[in-house]
Amino acid sequence: MGADGADAFADKVENDKKASIRFDPGRGLVALRVWALEWLERQVVGESTRRNYEGFIRNHLGPRLGRKTLAGLVRRDFEEFAKDIHASGEGLAVSTVNDRMVMVAALMEAAVVDKRITENPARGIRISRRDAVAVDEDAVPTPAEVDLIAAHIAPQFRLAVYLQSGTGQRPSEALAFSTECRRSGFVRIRWQVSAKAHREDCQTPFVPLKHRLEKEYRDIPTALFVEQEIDDHLRRWKPVPVVFTGQKGKRIRLETFFATRQPGAGVMPSIASYGYQFKKACLLAGLVDLDGKAKYTPRSLRHFFASTALANGVPIHEVSRWLGHRSVKTTVDIYRHLLPGAWERCREVLQRSMRPVPLDVTSLPSKEASSSVGSRAA
Repeated sequence: MGADGADAFADKVENDKKASIRFDPGRGLVALRVWALEWLERQVVGESTRRNYEGFIRNHLGPRLGRKTLAGLVRRDFEEFAKDIHASGEGLAVSTVNDRMVMVAALMEAAVVDKRITENPARGIRISRRDAVAVDEDAVPTPAEVDLIAAHIAPQFRLAVYLQSGTGQRPSEALAFSTECRRSGFVRIRWQVSAKAHREDCQTPFVPLKHRLEKEYRDIPTALFVEQEIDDHLRRWKPVPVVFTGQKGKRIRLETFFATRQPGAGVMPSIASYGYQFKKACLLAGLVDLDGKAKYTPRSLRHFFASTALANGVPIHEVSRWLGHRSVKTTVDIYRHLLPGAWERCREVLQRSMRPVPLDVTSLPSKEASSSVGSRAA
C-alpha cells in the first residue's frame, strides 16, 4: 500500500471511530448457507415466495457457495455462480436467475447492515439475455439414453420424456399436456403448469406459455413414435378433467394427461417432483457423472430435440419457433456449434468460389472430350 493508500485507510479508520462504527471481522466468519436461512426466517414474504427461496438456497446457492463464509466471498464468486446455474441445464431461465440474484444481493446487504461484512459483493449481479450460453455436447443424451430414461422413470411420467425429446417442450409444458393439444400430425401447445399447480388449494394450475399471452400457442410436428407413446399412455390412464379460471376470468376445462389421481394430492405434479423422478431414473439407468450424480436433467431432453433436428438439416428458424424461443438469436447462440456440417459446407463453398477445380478433359467421356476440344479449336 502506497503513502496515499495508507493515508486514505487511516482517514477511514478515524472517520469510523468518530461515527462510532465498530467492525469485527470475526462476525463475517458465518457460513453463507447458515446466514441465508437465518435471513429468510426474518423475511415477511408470501408462502410461495418463501418456498421458492428455500428451494433456491437448498438446491443452488447452498451446494455451490454455502460453505464459504460471508467474509470470504468476493464478487467473482457471485458472477460465476449466476452464469453457472443458467448454463448448467438446471431449468433456470435468465429471468429466474436474475430474480434470485436480487434475493442473494438482499441477504448479502443484510450482512453489511449487520456489520458482518463491509461491502456487498452480490450487488447488481445479472446475466444478460444477449448472453445465451451454448449447450455443452455432453449435456445432450443419445437416442439410446433417452429410451433408458423413459424405461426407468415412474411409468406415469414416461410420456413426458418423449414429449420433451420428441417435440422439445419445456417440463412445465409437457406436464400440462391434454387431449386439446393433440392434432393430426402435430401438437398444439397452449399452457404450462404454474408454480403453484401442485398445491391442493391452487386455483390457477395452468398459465400461458413463456413469452406468450393466454390465447397464443405454438404448433410442433410429431414423429410417429410420439404418437405411439401418446396412444400407449391413454391405454393405461384416462385423461383427468381439470377446470380452472383463465387470466381473463373465463372458465376453462382441460382433459389432462398428468393430473394427480390420488385423493388429497395437489391438482398437478410439480416441476420439482418430475425433476426428482427424472433424476432417480438417471441413477437407476446408470446415467451418472464421475461424482455419481445424475448426468442429465429434464432440460437435456429439450437439447436433444433441438440438436437432433438441426444436425439433420431442419432450418434453425423453424426449430427456434418450435422451441418457443423469443428470438432465433437465442437458438443460434445455444446450438450453432452443434451443426458440424456447416463448417464443411462453408469450406467447400468458399473453395469452389475462389479456387475452382480446373476442368480435366481427360476424365470426360470421349464424346464430351472431343466436343470440348472441337469447340476450343473452333
